[in-house]
Amino acid sequence: MAKTRPGKRDLDSYTIRGTNKIVRVGDCVLMRPSDTTKPPYVARVEKIESDSRNNVKVRVRWYYRPEESIGGRRQFHGAKELFLSDHYDIQSAHTIEGKCVVHSFKNYTKLENVGAEDYYCRFEYKAATGAFTPDRVAVYCKCEMPYNPDDLMVQCEGCKDWYHPACVGMTIEEAKKLDHFVCSECSSDDDMKKPQATFPVSPGSDSKVEPKRRKR
Repeated sequence: MAKTRPGKRDLDSYTIRGTNKIVRVGDCVLMRPSDTTKPPYVARVEKIESDSRNNVKVRVRWYYRPEESIGGRRQFHGAKELFLSDHYDIQSAHTIEGKCVVHSFKNYTKLENVGAEDYYCRFEYKAATGAFTPDRVAVYCKCEMPYNPDDLMVQCEGCKDWYHPACVGMTIEEAKKLDHFVCSECSSDDDMKKPQATFPVSPGSDSKVEPKRRKR
């Protein structure tokens, strides 16, 4: 049974005004910002309740876009990337504009088609300090950047590392036509003698570095 408090009651769901879309606890929603020039905020609904006047409020946990974080947007952040923050709020349910889906990073990379309402999250974010969890991620290519799913990469058949076409002197069009790719290190006889384990082989590799983040 729903918990009861004077003048308030918990709701199982809320129907977005002007639509037939139903929001339940645990759903991710798009919320209208006070500044209409900005994109909608993204949040996860933690609780839905109504007061004695039938005003519906939602307790939400905010997702931050990279540009809203202390470190700002970086090269490896994808266009649909969000950070799950430790910032909670109570908002009027009327500010909910629509629903969206925040995928895990792994599931997002497997999507055949990315829709307007598809996002992904691979970091949790502490709004007060700018700290991220996890604070270490696998890096790839000569530029040693974490994987950005928006960017095309090619895999070396020798070391199995992944490279951005521009970092190995190719255009994206040239990379798309490749059947095989061997990086310059692996194509060298001397470098072929080096142990292959010096390169990261997958996102689960032990070869990791901590991203450096700017401070305000």
